[in-house]
Amino acid sequence: MKILVTGGLGFIGSHTVVELQNEGFEVVIIDNLSNSSENVLEGIQAITGKTPIFEKMDLRDKQKVQDFFSRHQDVSGVIHFAASKAVGESVENPLLYYENNLGVLVYILQELTRKEKASLIFSSSCTVYGQADQMPITENAPVKLAESPYGNTKQVGEEIIQDTCRVNPGLSSIALRYFNPIGAHPSTEIGELPIGVPQNLVPFITQTAIGLREQLSVFGDDYPTEDGTCIRDYIHVVDVAKAHVVALQRLLEGKNAENYEVFNLGTGKGSSVLEVIHSFEHVSGKKLNYQIVDRRAGDVIQAYADTEKANSVLGWKAKSSLDEAMRSAWDWEQKIRD
Repeated sequence: MKILVTGGLGFIGSHTVVELQNEGFEVVIIDNLSNSSENVLEGIQAITGKTPIFEKMDLRDKQKVQDFFSRHQDVSGVIHFAASKAVGESVENPLLYYENNLGVLVYILQELTRKEKASLIFSSSCTVYGQADQMPITENAPVKLAESPYGNTKQVGEEIIQDTCRVNPGLSSIALRYFNPIGAHPSTEIGELPIGVPQNLVPFITQTAIGLREQLSVFGDDYPTEDGTCIRDYIHVVDVAKAHVVALQRLLEGKNAENYEVFNLGTGKGSSVLEVIHSFEHVSGKKLNYQIVDRRAGDVIQAYADTEKANSVLGWKAKSSLDEAMRSAWDWEQKIRD
C-alpha cells in the first residue's frame, strides 16, 4: 500500500518513514525542506535499504496538492506531520501558522474526501490540554484555551478533521497527541536536526555538552514539584514512530470503533528538567554546564500522559527508558559533529 507522509524528512516524520518501510509500505514523502534536509533520505535508505519517493513541494499551493493526488491516486493513507511548530514564532507570526497548519490540512482533507475510502493520521500535541487539572492526563481531559497560535492550530486542526469525518463515512482518522518526543534512531543514521537555536530541552542539552552552546538555562526551580523544575513526559521518537504505524494499520484494517479517534502518546511517567539533565550526565559521563534562571512565560507546571487507552485499544506501549532515549540523542549529536 502507498502511504503519503507529509513533512516526512522532519524529526518524527523521518523515523515514521523508517518504521513504515520496515513494515512493507510504499512511502511517498512531501516536504518543503523549510525545517529539514534532503540528506535525511540517505539515512532512511541506510537503515531500511529502500529510498522513499520524495517530492519537494509547498503544500500551501492548492493546485500542487490537487496535482499530486491526481498523479498518486493509489495513496491509501496519509500521515500528516507538515506544520510549523515553534510556539514563540507562532505568537509573533500567527497568520503564517494559520495558513500553514490549517490551510494545508484543509487542502489534504478536500482530496481525501474525494476518495471512496481514505485514512488520515494527524500529528497533534498534548498542548491541547494546556495546564491540565489532573495528572496523568487522559484523552477525556478538557481541551483548554490554547496558550499560543501554534497550540490553537492543533486544537482547530482536530476540530476540522472531526467535522469532516462526521459527514464523510469513507474517511477515517486518528489524532495522536504527543507528549515530548526525544532521542534518535539507534543506528545514528537519523535524528533531530534543529535549525538555529533549539526550542526543545534535549537538543539544547546535547549541543551544550558538545560545546556548541555555552550554557543550558533551566527556566525556574520554584515550581510546586519535587525538585522545583517543570515535569514532562519524555518519549523516545522510535516509540512515537511505531505508534503511527500501529494507528494507520488500525484504520486500514477497519478496526477503529469510530471514524475519528484520539490517543495520547507518552510513557505515562513524568520526568523533571533536572532528572533529564542527570540522566544525560549518567549516560554520557559528562558534567553539564547549566544555570537556573527565571521562569519562562507559558510553561505549564507538569504534563504527563495516561497511556491506558493507547496501551489497551491500540495495543501499543512505549518501550524505551529515559536513559536509552538520552543515550541515543547523545550518540546522534556526537555523530553529526564529527
